[in-house]
Amino acid sequence: MMRLCYRPLERCFGRRSGDGLLWHTDLKPHASGEFSMAVVQANSSLEDQSQVLTSPSATYVGVYDGHGGPEAARFVNRHLFPYLNKFQKEQGCLSSEVIKRAFNATEEDFIRLVKQSLPSMPKIASVGSCCLFGAISGSELYVANLGDSRAVLGRRGFDGERSKVVAERLSTDHNVSCEEVRKEVESLHPDDPSIVVYCRGVWRVKGIIQVSRSIGDAYLKRPELNRDPIFQKYGNPVPLKRAVMTAEPSIVTRKIRTHDLFVIFASDGLWEQLSDEAAVEIVFKNPRAGIAKRLVGAALKEAAKKREMRYKDIKKIEKGIRRHFHDDISVIVIYLDHQKNSSQSKGTVGCISPPVDISSYHSDGVADEPSG
Repeated sequence: MMRLCYRPLERCFGRRSGDGLLWHTDLKPHASGEFSMAVVQANSSLEDQSQVLTSPSATYVGVYDGHGGPEAARFVNRHLFPYLNKFQKEQGCLSSEVIKRAFNATEEDFIRLVKQSLPSMPKIASVGSCCLFGAISGSELYVANLGDSRAVLGRRGFDGERSKVVAERLSTDHNVSCEEVRKEVESLHPDDPSIVVYCRGVWRVKGIIQVSRSIGDAYLKRPELNRDPIFQKYGNPVPLKRAVMTAEPSIVTRKIRTHDLFVIFASDGLWEQLSDEAAVEIVFKNPRAGIAKRLVGAALKEAAKKREMRYKDIKKIEKGIRRHFHDDISVIVIYLDHQKNSSQSKGTVGCISPPVDISSYHSDGVADEPSG
């Protein structure tokens, strides 16, 4: 089953669009509903990666927002789901412990790769990725994350609540711009007055990075790397007594309830432009087909508005330069259908992942998926 994750299924399931840096798939089935995906590239190399694995028994969702380069996000995209599948089989079911083991194994494998690659690619020690994972298994919903990608549930409002739909954040932002996270990091390093520094308009760990948890960022986790002569010469060494970041995920497990409608999984490129409530309202009020693309479009319109530009002008800006206007944005919307009939719920096995680079995919001249 996991071999499907390595096949270029995006060429079968994805659509090109009027924006040469946008990829999307309108609507596909999963075991307990439907889902929609979209990605827009801003960086010279797409640093976001994402994937959805569907099977009769479970649905896995992954959003990986890289920084410092695409290597860590691409690594997670290839390794996290296979580890989840392996440990789930060993234990007999999905659980928080299985998820922790898979995150840890992926982290350890990437750190091993960093050490092996250091002589030829010293900057890989400063590459990392946020990691957001979601799973639906039976009536259980799991959300695990490192960094500041986010999962937001849309549910019907209860009696007494003012809105017909309510946004409920399921994940925890591990970003030191949040006072609670800042205090957590400071409490772990009471002997380091510069553990969190306000610079260039934002709070950063050691004045370098905003997130406190990730896959990778080996030079902020393994002090010995900063003493390596090769990294000292070609990298960005930071004197450390001990690790200042971690790969320990925050995990939420909850029963899916009848008033739960959908979950939005997205990299922080979306949440920089849209509030949880605004995103949930868009999904609630619009047709399912193409809803992830609609969310990306709403975010790009907000980005354009901030620069006093038109949305159509943003779409003309080439990758790399476009990063000055918005970040890479990955969005997956998972609908939770509670009245699936038995024939539908059997589902099919497949794994959909967007191209590793949108601009290269479009330049290959791959034809649109036929409509209808």
